[in-house]
Amino acid sequence: MSSGLFKKPIPYLALLLAHIIWGANFVVAKVTLQEFPPMALAMLRFAFASLLLAPFFLAETKKIKIDKKDLPKLIAIGILIITLNITFFFEGMRRTTAIDASILSLVIPLLSVLSGWWFLKEKIYLVNLFGIALGLIGALMIIGLPQLAVGNLPAQMLIGNLLIILAAVCWVAGATLSKRILSKYSYLVVTAIAFMVGTITMFIPAGFEYLQNPTWINQVTILGVLGLIYMVLLSSISAYFLFEWGLSKTSITIANLFQYIEPFVATALAVLLLGEKISTSFLIGGVLIAAGAYLGTLFKEGHHHHHKAHRG
Repeated sequence: MSSGLFKKPIPYLALLLAHIIWGANFVVAKVTLQEFPPMALAMLRFAFASLLLAPFFLAETKKIKIDKKDLPKLIAIGILIITLNITFFFEGMRRTTAIDASILSLVIPLLSVLSGWWFLKEKIYLVNLFGIALGLIGALMIIGLPQLAVGNLPAQMLIGNLLIILAAVCWVAGATLSKRILSKYSYLVVTAIAFMVGTITMFIPAGFEYLQNPTWINQVTILGVLGLIYMVLLSSISAYFLFEWGLSKTSITIANLFQYIEPFVATALAVLLLGEKISTSFLIGGVLIAAGAYLGTLFKEGHHHHHKAHRG
C-alpha cells in the first residue's frame, strides 16, 4: 500500500475523501434531523439523488437492458438497503449519539463476512471468527448493555443504538442479495434503482408526517437546507463516485481499510460541534469493534464490495 500511495496517490486521496464525507455525515444527519421529519428527509434526499443519477442511469441502460425477471430482486435490494436501512438509521440517529452510531456502523463488514460465509459459502478463517467475536462484544458495550444492567442507560439511547444495528443488518441483507445480480448489472444501475425504490416507498410515510405536522416546512432553516444538500451532493453522489473510482484503481482490501477513518471523523466533529461526551465503555467498546473489524475482514480472502451509496 505504501509504495502505491507514493507512486499514485490520487486514488488513495479519493478513498480518503469519500470516507471523510461519510464520517462527517453522521453529524450532518444528527443536525439535519432536528429540522426535518425522518421520512421526509429520506424521501427528499433520494428523490434529488435519483434526479441527479438519472442521466447516468439512462446512458447505462442503453448499453445493458434490464431483464424483467430481475426486477423483484432489484426492488427487494432497494427496500433493504434504502427503505429499511435508512429508516432505521434516521430513527436511530434521532435517539442516540453520532459517536455511538459511527462506531456501531463498523459491524457492517463483520456481518458481511458472516453473511458471505453462511449464505454464499465463502471462506472464513479462525482469525476472522475471533475478530467477529471481539467486534460483537464491543458492539454490546456500545449499545449500552453494561449501563443497562446497572440502570444508567436512557431507554431512548438503547432503542437508538439497537435501531442502528438493525440498519446495519438490513444493509448487509441487501448487499448479500445483490452479490449475484451485480455480476449482471453495474453498481450505477443497482444504486439508481435502489434510490428510486427508496423515493417511492418513503413517499407515503413522508406524507403522513406532513399531515401530522404540516408546519415543519416553515421551521427549516438554512442549516437544514445545507444538511440536505450535503446528503444529496456529497454523501450520496460525490462520495459514491470517489469510492468507486478509488476502488477501481486499488483493491477492495485497501478501499475498505479507509472505512476505519469514519468513526474518528464523526467522533471529532460530534465532540467539537455537538458537545457529545466520550465514556469509558465507549472507548473500550470502540477499540474492540475496530480490532474485531480489522481481524474479521483484513485476513479474509473474499472480495466483498461494500457499496456505500446508502450512507445515512
